Amino acid sequence: MVMTQPSPRYRLAKAKGAAKAKKRTPKAKPAAFVYVLGSFHKGRYISYVGWTNDVMQRLAKHNNGTGARSTRGRVWTLLHTEPFRTRNEAMSREWHLKRDRAFRKKLMDKVRAKP
Repeated sequence: MVMTQPSPRYRLAKAKGAAKAKKRTPKAKPAAFVYVLGSFHKGRYISYVGWTNDVMQRLAKHNNGTGARSTRGRVWTLLHTEPFRTRNEAMSREWHLKRDRAFRKKLMDKVRAKP
């Protein structure tokens, strides 16, 4: 069996393909975020959990009164965010955080402890 070198044309095509493959795989940008908001209202701290594609825009909506009904009329601060690659992952984590009162209480305690 005789081994031959690949033709220059083949090597060039292979090199271009590898370069294109590198361009096609940029770092994965988070597609969705889960966030926890906190507010001091009527003498007690309240937390709210949600998911979104743009955290700062969503926080602005909550504070402008155009967010979820349960968040209207309060001033909210961002306590926690988590990035996710897919919307489904974010929705799943939101579901779990809404039921994890201990985690939300720890976040609220940290806010209360700050001077």
